[in-house]
Amino acid sequence: MTPEEQLKLIKKGTVEIIEEEELLRKLKEGRPLKVKAGFDPTAPDLHLGHTVLLQKMRTFQQLGHEVYFVIGDFTAMIGDPTGRLETRPPLTREQVIENAKTYEHQVFKVLDPEKTNIVFNSTWLSTLGTEGVIKLAGKYTVARMLERDDFSKRFKEGIPIYIHEFLYPLLQGYDSVFLKADVELGGTDQKFNLLVGRDLQREAGLEPQVCITLPLLVGLDGVRKMSKSYGNYIGLTEDPYTMFGKTMSISDQLMWEYYTLLTDYTQEEIERIKELHPMEAKKRLAHYIVSRYHSKEEADRALDNFERTFSKREFPEDAPVIKVERGLKRKAYELLYELGIESSKNSARRVIQGGGLKINFQKIEDENQEIEIKEELKLQVGKKRFYRIVPYS
Repeated sequence: MTPEEQLKLIKKGTVEIIEEEELLRKLKEGRPLKVKAGFDPTAPDLHLGHTVLLQKMRTFQQLGHEVYFVIGDFTAMIGDPTGRLETRPPLTREQVIENAKTYEHQVFKVLDPEKTNIVFNSTWLSTLGTEGVIKLAGKYTVARMLERDDFSKRFKEGIPIYIHEFLYPLLQGYDSVFLKADVELGGTDQKFNLLVGRDLQREAGLEPQVCITLPLLVGLDGVRKMSKSYGNYIGLTEDPYTMFGKTMSISDQLMWEYYTLLTDYTQEEIERIKELHPMEAKKRLAHYIVSRYHSKEEADRALDNFERTFSKREFPEDAPVIKVERGLKRKAYELLYELGIESSKNSARRVIQGGGLKINFQKIEDENQEIEIKEELKLQVGKKRFYRIVPYS
């Protein structure tokens, strides 16, 4: 591909490229670029939200560039303060190492193992020593740190900010210095950290990296970013049937964001898929995702199971209809109580804790998961109670 053609492919699904002209110039140099993205192993499993970056790294691999998957085993012990209004609880070295082991296997569901450099940032950060950390801290001012929205909010509201949290973006930026990165990828919430890397590279006499930000994948609830803590995620290690069912539960509108961020389809191909009935387009997406993280055979079985179980009228057509105001948002247990499905909040909690609530055929495991009524929902409570929740404006 020409540099211009590469740039078009790289730009797909991105929010911002800082600076686009610099990236095009680097591509015109004709050498493999060093592309990095960091992942702190704060939990043992990855979910589809993580794969937005992995997908873009895969694009760079396909274009012949050099990809570095940085496992932040050192920075995870500090905890990324991005987007936090409170200090993250620290992880032990043992927890971090255990979580990191699972990452190495899971990333190869997307990345080419032959073209991926997996590195641990403890390799260079552990050797910095006190003197090195003090020198690094001398590269940035407190005023610059407080330009960050999350730090600024905490400072204004009198919420404690600990000194080690200021070190996090500096250490992430040092990763870029050590690796001499040409490009760093991150979610939109990582923009500040990525720009720190540019600044530190300039300080070190290096050419600054290009920063590429990508959207935070919206979770199954259609509201918040995908996160295990919100219960709105699709895990890479989940079984094919669960993965297929969860994908089918997303809204028709959100489906197109998933197509853009999680697949290899070009924008032209996605536009053609939009001509299909939304249900067929969503089945194609679910099949694609299960095929990637399991196999085509498993995806075929999951599709067949979905069609037999759900598409062939096994949800009762005469299920009671409950009309609610569009946009109503409640925790799962509150919804069951307020709609009169359960007689008390405690009984609603017990139903969910016992695995007895499914919404759009997907089991709800967290009683506190927020449910927003934006389109018709199919509820199954226990084995025999079915309800259609229909919004009105």
